[in-house]
Amino acid sequence: MEIRVQDIKELPDAAKQLLEFSSGEKIFLFEGHMGAGKTTFIKALCVHLGAKDSISSPTYSLVNEYESTNGKIFHFDFFRIKNETEAYDMGFEEYLYSGNYCFIEWPDKVEGLWPANYIEVVIDQDEGKERTIKARKV
Repeated sequence: MEIRVQDIKELPDAAKQLLEFSSGEKIFLFEGHMGAGKTTFIKALCVHLGAKDSISSPTYSLVNEYESTNGKIFHFDFFRIKNETEAYDMGFEEYLYSGNYCFIEWPDKVEGLWPANYIEVVIDQDEGKERTIKARKV
């Protein structure tokens, strides 16, 4: 699946498209360079899922938990994580297998802990403002 986004106003529709594409899969791994829009897109996904909380980057806390009309949503940012052991020690696997939505930024830092099935989301930005969101089921 591929979605092109030229304006932030298009993110709600892109979020809806991605969630429909996921067919109920709740684990999403987000890849893209710094500033590509991973957190901003995750905010749109959380809003679409009915999140009641203020959505922000969990860069320093590693994980933020949001309440939504679709259950809990866990938003991870592993940019600052040192190793997989640190993720394991925080109970990362319990989050993954909780049955709740898990949105994971910088998943390459915990590659050995990935589940068997997930949605891989890659966000690329061109020289302008257009972003391409590519997703595939794994």
